[in-house]
Amino acid sequence: MSKERLTAFSDGVIAILITIMVLELKVPQRADPGALAPLLPVFLSYVLSFVYLAIYWNNHHHLLQAIDRVDGRVLWSNSHLLFWLSLVPFGTAWMGENRFATWPVALYGIVLLGAAIAYFVLARALVALHGEGSTLAAALGADVKGKVSVVLYAAAIPLAFYDGRLACALYVTVAVMWLVPDRRIERTLAA
Repeated sequence: MSKERLTAFSDGVIAILITIMVLELKVPQRADPGALAPLLPVFLSYVLSFVYLAIYWNNHHHLLQAIDRVDGRVLWSNSHLLFWLSLVPFGTAWMGENRFATWPVALYGIVLLGAAIAYFVLARALVALHGEGSTLAAALGADVKGKVSVVLYAAAIPLAFYDGRLACALYVTVAVMWLVPDRRIERTLAA
C-alpha cells in the first residue's frame, strides 16, 4: 500500500473526530452572554482536545513525509493510533459535561496515554521498516519529548483522583510542549 493512501485515510478520520467534537457544543437556549457561562467547561475541554488532535495530525503528517512505504505492521500500528484518537471526542464530552470531575479527567488521561503509546509504536514500526539508518530514525532520535509526554500522562491519571485541576494542568503542559511544531523531521529532510 502507498503511504498516500494511509495518509488520506488518517486525515479523514482526524477530520471526522474534530467534527464530532464540535457537534457536542450545544447552543444555549438564551441569547444573553450569561447563557454561555455553563458551557465554559465543555468549551475548554473542546479547545484542549482540538489542540491535541491538531498536534497528532501535524506530527503524523511529518512522520509520513519521512517514509516511502508502509507494510502490514505499519497499517495496524496506524489503526491502533486512530483507535485511541477516536476516543478523544468521548473523553472530551464526558470531561466537559461533568465539569472536570475525577473519573472523566482520569479517563481523558488514559485516552491521551493510549494515543501517545500508539504513536510511539507507529514511529517504531516505521523505523523498523525503513531501518535504523533511515532519515526517519535520524529525525526521531531519542524522542525525549515523546517519552516525557508518556510519563506526564501516566502521572496525571492517578493525580486526577487527588486533584483534577493538577491532572488537567499536566495535560495542558504536554499540549504546550507539542504546540511548538516538532521540526526534527523537517530539519532532517532538508539536510
